[in-house]
Amino acid sequence: MAGSEGPNASSPTQQLPKKYDTTIFLSGPTQSDLQRNAELEKFLIDSGLYESTDEAEKRVEVLGRIDRIVKDWVKQLTSQRGYTDQMVEDANAVIFTFGSYCLGVHGPGADIDTLCVGPSYVNREEDFFIILHDMLAEMEEVTELQPVPDAHVPVMKFKLRGISIDLLYASVSLLVVPEDLDISHESVLFDVDEQTVRSLNGCRVADQILKLVPNVEHFRTTLRCLKFWAKRRGVYSNVTGFLGGVNWAILVARICQLYPNAIPSMLVSRFFRVYTQWRWPNPVTLCSIEENELGFPTWDPRKNPRDRFHHMPIITPAYPCMNSSYNVSISTLRVMTEQFHHGNRICEEIELNKTQWSALFEPYLFFETYKNYLQVDIVAADSDDLLAWKGWVESRFRQLTLKIERDTNGMLQCHPYPKEYVDTSKPCPHCAFFMGLQRKEGVRGQEGQQFDIRGTVDEFRQEINLYMFWKPGMDIYVCHVRRKQLPPFVFPDGYKRPRPLRHPSQQDERNDEDALGSSSGSAERHIKRKIDPKTEDVLPIKRVKQTTISPPRTESVSPSKNVGRSGGTPDISFSNGNRLECRATGDADKNSDVGLPVRQLESEKDSVGDMQVVEDVMHESITRNECTSMLVSEFPRVRNEVKPSQEGCAVKPSEQLEKSLSWNELVVPCAVSFSESKETLA
Repeated sequence: MAGSEGPNASSPTQQLPKKYDTTIFLSGPTQSDLQRNAELEKFLIDSGLYESTDEAEKRVEVLGRIDRIVKDWVKQLTSQRGYTDQMVEDANAVIFTFGSYCLGVHGPGADIDTLCVGPSYVNREEDFFIILHDMLAEMEEVTELQPVPDAHVPVMKFKLRGISIDLLYASVSLLVVPEDLDISHESVLFDVDEQTVRSLNGCRVADQILKLVPNVEHFRTTLRCLKFWAKRRGVYSNVTGFLGGVNWAILVARICQLYPNAIPSMLVSRFFRVYTQWRWPNPVTLCSIEENELGFPTWDPRKNPRDRFHHMPIITPAYPCMNSSYNVSISTLRVMTEQFHHGNRICEEIELNKTQWSALFEPYLFFETYKNYLQVDIVAADSDDLLAWKGWVESRFRQLTLKIERDTNGMLQCHPYPKEYVDTSKPCPHCAFFMGLQRKEGVRGQEGQQFDIRGTVDEFRQEINLYMFWKPGMDIYVCHVRRKQLPPFVFPDGYKRPRPLRHPSQQDERNDEDALGSSSGSAERHIKRKIDPKTEDVLPIKRVKQTTISPPRTESVSPSKNVGRSGGTPDISFSNGNRLECRATGDADKNSDVGLPVRQLESEKDSVGDMQVVEDVMHESITRNECTSMLVSEFPRVRNEVKPSQEGCAVKPSEQLEKSLSWNELVVPCAVSFSESKETLA
């Protein structure tokens, strides 16, 4: 099977089989390097990064089963379309692997990236995503079937006998696909569209990478190590705007080319040393970028204006050469650069025998790094709907990062975290993603500076709603949470632990999370007498049932009402970073003046009637001078407020929510404001 690791790896001191276009370093390992390499390999084994023999055999069986399924599928289509009996007999489809499985760096439980190559008369849109999809859906051995036809590279995701499969399809210009088709030959690209080229490119790139590295075994060990590091540090996800498998493979292969005689422990150290000094957007390439008479566009910022805006070009080595990291944004590049520097510092300490390899793989404490987060909750009527809906939202999640960068001129930095979280206490299918937010480092903000991203989030939500397979119950909610307000299900054991030292990238910020400005000192002292600072961050979050302070319905608001500046969203101010908790004693969305600022709600509370302030201490502390001009509109979170029926999810989430608040009132974007040297968002 392609990508399996063979025992006959080439020697690290072998003569270079290829000529590279740059300076290379031929020094080999010292005795200390050999010792560190043995420790690294032992650490990787102890960390469970290698699959068992039984699992490897099961993967081979599953690939054989997929091969038989697609062959039967093509023969069935050939027969239905009136081709001759001989054509039906000769009809064929071939399965190729790429990605980590092909490169030989997959681990236990990893998915298998596969490509089905079929004849010219079998198309992707109908035959693959409808007919083959329906065939797979009827098989008991197939679970979690999820088509993603609108992805940059269209894919069908599913599990077969418990093994995760990502299946692509490419229709080539052949009536009969030979079993021994050479996919690396450029003739396979003749008369195909760009989506097919992208689908074929994965296999072609993996094949070229293995040919271009001087020592395949050392490449595999180094790549396995760095993929594990990237996952632990939260920077492994192409769809979120970080780097995926092929990106990391090309970066590692380049280091292998620069240090052809280095062993894995040396290559890991050199990896961080090189990429902390790399001057992006200079591209990383494994070979020269060549043109071809087939005429497909290749990455070339001199000719293609769009290529000039790529932040971290990592160019694939197979024709047509493309930028495999087009998803990277300014914000995600910043995060990865910080992590490269962190890795470089740890490797320097390892080389000085000041620490062990385990220090390099310490997990990134995302929820203890930022003061402010965006929480994106995704819900659906059942688990199958959630799987499809979540895949769509996740594939568009990086667009939210790009839009925030665009609308704030890069002054508000985003850190999307590529891990989903599930609130298991909820009876309805649910998952959540989070994004850290902070003001651009090194830029001193003005007092009361504000970044209003309500319209940005609303634009993102409208694009999400274009999902062509949308079903009732598929909903998405976006809100802001401060660090103290993070839900318990994102923390181990369901509670928050005391926050450690600040992240190195934020040492220049003042370590004062609660104060919102110099003018709110009296309010701080008032509140801190009510809250024990020793236990505030370590106790489980106490849930309070609440309604949202959201845009009122048009028919319930008189022209004299004073509403917020963006789409009727109320201008809410509060101090000390705590939420204004409200409860409804009646029909809040119809009878309450939810469009008024908080200070007006306070002074005119007799006219509000149906809205009461639960947290009296917060209510008393809000004054005109203490306000930090934060705009907030929280949606009523599904996990807190929507109570499904006693029988579980018999009532769909969308039906439950419609009883109290409308869609536009639930999904309320956010606004960010900053006071002097203090960061706050609501």
